[in-house]
Amino acid sequence: MTSFPRSPRLVKGGIVLVDPETAVVSRVITLQYNPDTLTRTLQIKGAAEGGDRAEALRLTGPPAETIKVDAELDATDQLEFPDQNRTTTEFGIYPQLAALETLVYPSARQLQENDRLAGTGTLEIIPTETLLTLFVWSKNRILPVRLTEFQITEEQFDPALNPVRAKVSLGMRVLSVNDLTFAHRGAGLYMAHQQQKERLAGLNRRGSLTTLGITRIG
Repeated sequence: MTSFPRSPRLVKGGIVLVDPETAVVSRVITLQYNPDTLTRTLQIKGAAEGGDRAEALRLTGPPAETIKVDAELDATDQLEFPDQNRTTTEFGIYPQLAALETLVYPSARQLQENDRLAGTGTLEIIPTETLLTLFVWSKNRILPVRLTEFQITEEQFDPALNPVRAKVSLGMRVLSVNDLTFAHRGAGLYMAHQQQKERLAGLNRRGSLTTLGITRIG
């Protein structure tokens, strides 16, 4: 059976690492399979409970948004054609896992440099700023994020104990203008996302009071 020739090309979700100063893309990590679900939680930033009544309807800033996705990695198909997939044959899905894991590790070079500075008597070693991490879920959602949770369940191994199937759970917190200065490239991307959200909200068909069984308020 052949696929319909005009079927749309499947867009993959993934993570992009960008230099915040130059906007140069350092790395693109594509999810092998798009997760079936994406869970988002919004914690509203408003006046504290029991506070001033004049503040009851005020928002103090963008909500704190967290995202969770569960992705699957599977080398079964590639292992059927070992001559065409030598890296997979030798390492299984280890390279894909390593690409994701290095998102949450300082580089070996950074660790060595920190050790050198400590050895010279440096009293305060400022943590090195990482590349800007973007979670890309279609052209309508390009979000600056910080990874907050990372769980890997390796489910199957080859004879050399390389993982060939795994589930990866990623938790992310969206970085808003509460976290970044407006001059930061990540803040610009966040603002572009919020403006896109407002445009999409404007496309939503407006309801009417009659559909709620009422004719007026008050």
